[in-house]
Amino acid sequence: MKILFAADGSKYTKKAIAFLVTHESLAGPEDELVVLNVQSPVPGRVTTMLGSTNVKAYHEEEAKKVLDPIERLLKRHKLKFRTTWIVGSPAPEVVRAAKREKAHMIVMGTHGQGLLSRA
Repeated sequence: MKILFAADGSKYTKKAIAFLVTHESLAGPEDELVVLNVQSPVPGRVTTMLGSTNVKAYHEEEAKKVLDPIERLLKRHKLKFRTTWIVGSPAPEVVRAAKREKAHMIVMGTHGQGLLSRA
């Protein structure tokens, strides 16, 4: 099974990935995880001021801060995975990635700002 894990670096992401790796019925050695981080775009004027190379380096660095700890955890649990990041709006980018990857399941933590956090 292919699982898309949307990671934003929040405490909810950390709890979700910890839950996922400790429940082999959700993610076992035969499954493939695609860990996605969606970076927020910077305003166009910032890109103009700093240059697209610097903005890309910034996004890479921020994505690395989110993805590296998850990568270490997944390696410790000997799970098949790959990490990727993209710049955009999280909801549509997660949906696009799930379709592109042909993911069977999407896993993410609640960010505490919607109906799920009040349930």
